[in-house]
Amino acid sequence: MDSSVTLPSDLANREPTLCLGVDPFWSLLAMVATQDLVLRNYFRARIVLGQQYLPKEGAVVLAPTHRARWDALMLTMASGRRITGRDCRYMVTRSEMRGLQGWFLNRLGCFPVDQKRPSMTALRYAIDLMIDGQQLVMFPEGRINRFGEAIPLRQGLTRLVHLAHSKGVQVKVVPVGLGYSEVIPRPFGKAAICFSEPMEVIETTREGLLSFNNRLFQGMHSAEQAALRAVGRM
Repeated sequence: MDSSVTLPSDLANREPTLCLGVDPFWSLLAMVATQDLVLRNYFRARIVLGQQYLPKEGAVVLAPTHRARWDALMLTMASGRRITGRDCRYMVTRSEMRGLQGWFLNRLGCFPVDQKRPSMTALRYAIDLMIDGQQLVMFPEGRINRFGEAIPLRQGLTRLVHLAHSKGVQVKVVPVGLGYSEVIPRPFGKAAICFSEPMEVIETTREGLLSFNNRLFQGMHSAEQAALRAVGRM
């Protein structure tokens, strides 16, 4: 066995220090509540584009734009268990894991990271998920960016994918764009999500990683333009 590949037990041992993984009962209840009730009744249209680009196996990182708190629900609807047969494992900020919201997120496959000073445990756990062939969601913009300003992407995603690549894991990164018919989504509006063709890290030099980050930015932007056209804002 290649010593560079993390054993499955590493994921199982590290997970309890960060979160409770995916609870079968609460994840099923959340899926029904959010997808069949909340999204269906809040938006009059939920448009999904490029779903054929979603890999059904192997390590995947979804890299979406971040325009509203609805983004995570749209992502799970369009790429979660009902579509790909696997859950979305979200990397979220520490503040999001507090209170009642945190209680639920802790049982729905989310795990916290300190954006300013990420712990080695959280970073290794993210790599463990990739090695295990799971579907990880990271928001490269780092925060909700309602008006889609051209802000530089954080390089954490690219670095994590590079580290997984160095361990022999081929990770597919899917640029994702989200758009709503209003800047602040309103009841009975439209919501759209667009997936772009997966990307892979090939060049691992500093220049290569910077180029990958730039291409990821362009892929996310193009996907968002398609989503905005679908809801009538372009």
